[in-house]
Amino acid sequence: MAAAHLPIGVFDSGIGGLTVLRALREALPQETFIYLGDTARLPYGTKTPASVIRYAVQCGRILQDWGIKLLVVACNTASAVALDALRDAFSVPVVGVVEPGAEAACAASRTGHIAVVATEGTVRGGSYEREILARRPEARVYSQACQLFVALAEEGWFTGDVPRKTAEIYLCPMLAQAPVDTLVLGCTHFPLLQQAIAEAVGPDVRLVDSASTTARFVAQVVEQHGLAAPGGSTGGVQFCATDGPERFARVGSLFLGETIHPQDVKVVDL
Repeated sequence: MAAAHLPIGVFDSGIGGLTVLRALREALPQETFIYLGDTARLPYGTKTPASVIRYAVQCGRILQDWGIKLLVVACNTASAVALDALRDAFSVPVVGVVEPGAEAACAASRTGHIAVVATEGTVRGGSYEREILARRPEARVYSQACQLFVALAEEGWFTGDVPRKTAEIYLCPMLAQAPVDTLVLGCTHFPLLQQAIAEAVGPDVRLVDSASTTARFVAQVVEQHGLAAPGGSTGGVQFCATDGPERFARVGSLFLGETIHPQDVKVVDL
């Protein structure tokens, strides 16, 4: 078992996973984190499953070699495709974002009519549908790819007419045909647009944020495995990227909710 004083490793195909890191730091302020964004090879959603598995294992191996006690896969595509390979490859606990999101959606839904908004790759792979139906076989799952949400998030357009109208165009036709009561934000970019999405779907649809649900699940795993940082620990984070530290810092600051300086981003050559 990994030593409790070691950091928690977090990786994503880019910067979207910083929303997960933000939630993790709020849930576990005493913990230290290493975040690795594979910005040189993003997006993972357009890659073959074999490539995603290879990339994910490479990222996980880098973090393991640095010394971590737990690995968080803060990427929906990698969580959907590579989780089993990662768990086979590493001895530390491995947590993805899809399973906690599906669990929370099943618990939140009164009727079992659940919608998932995600990128095209995640929707095409059907990972949320499988995980939801494994927990609630009677559920009806409706999926909608919302690729423009990614661009809006990275531009910092979180609220206002443009993101709200975009959400309405994506979601209102689906909601008009399906009695959905729960909507899963199945991409790590999407929590930044939560207000605009909520305005589009109305108060009767409950939003499930996979970032916050993953953070709560990780906190449970840390407790169950006796991995909590020693008392008096103050926490912290090391940022790493495989390319473009300046853009990582600029856009990542929006996702994390605090300033990241380019000189604080370590460039990693995979």
